[in-house]
Amino acid sequence: MRFMADLVSQVRNEEEKIAEGGGPKGIESQHAKRRLTARERIALLVDPGTFFELGIYAACGMYEEWGGAPGAGVVTGLARIHTRLVMIIANDATVKAGAFFPMTSKKVIRAQNIAIENHIPTIYLVDSAGVFLPLQEDVFPDTDDFGRVFRNNAVLSALGVPQIAAIMGMCVAGGGYLPVMCDHILMTDGSGLFLAGPALVQAAIGQKYSAEELGGAAMHASISGTVDYREPNDEACIARIRAIVEKWGYRRQSPWDRRKPEDAAMAAEEIYGIYDPSPAKPYDMKEILGRVVDAGRFDEYKPDYGKTLVCGYARIGGFAVGIVANQKLHAQQTDHEGHKRMEFGGVIYTESAEKASRFIMDCNQNLIPLVFFHDVNGFMVGRDAEWSGIIKAGAKMVNAVSNSVVPKITVIVGGSFGAGHYAMCGKAYDPRFVFAWPSAKYAVMSGDSAAGTLVEIKIKQLERSGKKLSEEEKKELYESVKHTYDEQMDPRYGAARLWIDKIIDPMETREAIVLALEAAALNPDVPEFKVGVLQT
Repeated sequence: MRFMADLVSQVRNEEEKIAEGGGPKGIESQHAKRRLTARERIALLVDPGTFFELGIYAACGMYEEWGGAPGAGVVTGLARIHTRLVMIIANDATVKAGAFFPMTSKKVIRAQNIAIENHIPTIYLVDSAGVFLPLQEDVFPDTDDFGRVFRNNAVLSALGVPQIAAIMGMCVAGGGYLPVMCDHILMTDGSGLFLAGPALVQAAIGQKYSAEELGGAAMHASISGTVDYREPNDEACIARIRAIVEKWGYRRQSPWDRRKPEDAAMAAEEIYGIYDPSPAKPYDMKEILGRVVDAGRFDEYKPDYGKTLVCGYARIGGFAVGIVANQKLHAQQTDHEGHKRMEFGGVIYTESAEKASRFIMDCNQNLIPLVFFHDVNGFMVGRDAEWSGIIKAGAKMVNAVSNSVVPKITVIVGGSFGAGHYAMCGKAYDPRFVFAWPSAKYAVMSGDSAAGTLVEIKIKQLERSGKKLSEEEKKELYESVKHTYDEQMDPRYGAARLWIDKIIDPMETREAIVLALEAAALNPDVPEFKVGVLQT
């Protein structure tokens, strides 16, 4: 229990530090301009206590040669305004004047992609100096770079998803297209919106104008007609946004079934005492599920078959869901010849994959969203596994996950390794949200296995060149490789690269899933379910 509590505390302390952005000096500079910080703006904008931040760890440990970029210089997350669920994207001008680093673009695009998939109205609080020029080659051209932001503006608009942009500082160069591609544009006095600032205009064409003449709020409100609302300050601008959102109409809802929610049957804090990362102490995943689902009710699918994967129907926050979870308890299985064998918990066997594939297809057939709980070592290997058709069964499961049309939500509880990560709806398989506990581990294989394999390869390379390592040198090499690999398995490493949307306290698992399902319910469009060719 202490193990998990310590991890949660460590994550929360680090998040508080990241939330300081550019620190006291950056905040003081922002206030000196009579502007609020990104987080102060969000606090005024949203209904109290509703901001659910996403991607706070983005760029953590990166760009140190440039002084770092806490939170990638932008704050994103879900919130409610007059009870309406919205996505917020707010530039943090305390971090390098809100300039776009490579991870800034990726974080904004991830937030937009969540909005696109779930049809979530999006609000941009713009205060950015534009592209961080020393790293322009990594920000400018690709499909997950700066230009994709404006493409996503257009896509959201075409989907009928409302977008509001408030220019509350600088908005220059290519970044100027973002607000102009939104439904409503607000601008505060003292802000600037232009393709080229005064210095660049003078250098390029020899004309000398003030920032206000080129692109101030008064000019855009009365001459160019670009902005819809000119506001005197941040507070008035935020009040106007709330007034606009309050008048939005309602679109048709999704087909996912929801009833009146019931509380979980058992206390969520008990999860701390149930989960154990030690292979020597396997835990029962159903005990965790019992503290997440409504009233503890879980209709398990094929409970006596493929026991290392738990599948079943439940409700979470009133929403009907299908759950696919790795079972960490070891189980006895009887094969087709009547032989009994012991199956290791957390490993996907042929029978487990077959069961999960069928269950996933049933959920798609019946329009039931899917929730995946990861603590997976991978697929079983060895002669018996190969003879049983493990590759065919795994391919079938990957196919079913890949072609699912219902919302998928992923929660990484413990390990998430190799092809098991893929089959359990890893990031590459389009989950609407990816949450992780602080205990999560995320890699091709475990640190011990990877270190052993990599060290063996290195030793053979050195021996071929005529060098023989002593036992002490081999041990040092092993520890060095394992340390690097363990660092990269940490969920904070994945969250820094946006492989994970949010590291959550295990006690908040239910609330996070409910919010994700409420977001998914905003999108009523469900494509036809097709799986293509399945190996049988």
